[in-house]
Amino acid sequence: MSTGTKYAGNEMTQSDMQGQSVARGQPVTQGQSTTLCGDFDLTEIIDGEEIVGPSPFFEHQDILRKIATKIIIYLQYHEIGELFFSPLDVILEEDRQRLQPDLIFIRKERMSIAQDWIRGVPDMVCEVVSQGSYRYDAIRKRKVYEKYGVPEFWLVQPKRKSIEVFVIDNARYVRHCAAAGDGIITSKLMAGLEIYIRDIFDRTEIFGGKE
Repeated sequence: MSTGTKYAGNEMTQSDMQGQSVARGQPVTQGQSTTLCGDFDLTEIIDGEEIVGPSPFFEHQDILRKIATKIIIYLQYHEIGELFFSPLDVILEEDRQRLQPDLIFIRKERMSIAQDWIRGVPDMVCEVVSQGSYRYDAIRKRKVYEKYGVPEFWLVQPKRKSIEVFVIDNARYVRHCAAAGDGIITSKLMAGLEIYIRDIFDRTEIFGGKE
């Protein structure tokens, strides 16, 4: 039975991780904590279990860029907080729940939790489902965010061209809005923000014109 760190639903053994580190010019010594590439570490901890995810595909990053651009433009006119990007650790419970959401929003009155990492509960997190990671992003991580009371959770599914927005109600997530293929999503937390689904999933630039 392998004792390795899990890797996006599979298992990456210590030898595998050492091999990757050496390939990137990162020496590994016995007993040393391993990361994928120095201080750029994609390791998350869920329920005390270390999980190492692969770097995202182009489609994942393209969608994330478009969503982030919409939110950043909104925040330029509504100075209610700050948006942060993965990989940035969100430590909900030391040594037990240490996640890296794709997007993290924190209201300005709560910016004290933004320290070396995010130490505490952010106001919104967004997860883009990567190939083969539905159970991980949509089920397991969602349960953690719900348990610790993250007020708003966005779930983006590229294959379905859908975005769902969930908000906490009586300690449970309820769907605030959802759209697939077409339509608009909104945020309870960021009042007045509207994102057209086609702007996110169509292969065109946000401001028009073919890519």
